[in-house]
Amino acid sequence: MDSAARAAWTRTLPSMRHELRPLFDRVVIKELEPDRVRQSGLVVPPGSHEPPPQHGIVLAVGPGIDWWGSAGVEMPVKPGDHVVFPAAAGTWVEVDEERLLVCRVGELLGVLEIADRVPTGGDASDARAS
Repeated sequence: MDSAARAAWTRTLPSMRHELRPLFDRVVIKELEPDRVRQSGLVVPPGSHEPPPQHGIVLAVGPGIDWWGSAGVEMPVKPGDHVVFPAAAGTWVEVDEERLLVCRVGELLGVLEIADRVPTGGDASDARAS
């Protein structure tokens, strides 16, 4: 690339939006604002020895590992999933002034899903049986 082409390419970079495409079994997560007050009313004090798990939304998912397809394994998360991860998971990177977490899918603790509510006044085992 000659110097004129390099200069033109460099000038276009600030106006372009970048997307981080994860490789292998990695996922890109946008952290949600930590909630210090739980639904139960319990306030999680800041500065505790063990930081609480963090929440985020999956923005992008890698293709997985080469042997996964032959073993019938698929990535367990997809873009848009609300996931929980430990504070020490992965590596934080900044893309277009946005702080994103890149981690291996195995570091995730789980996917938050909306659970079916058990009817009030009934036995929980009755609700599961139906």
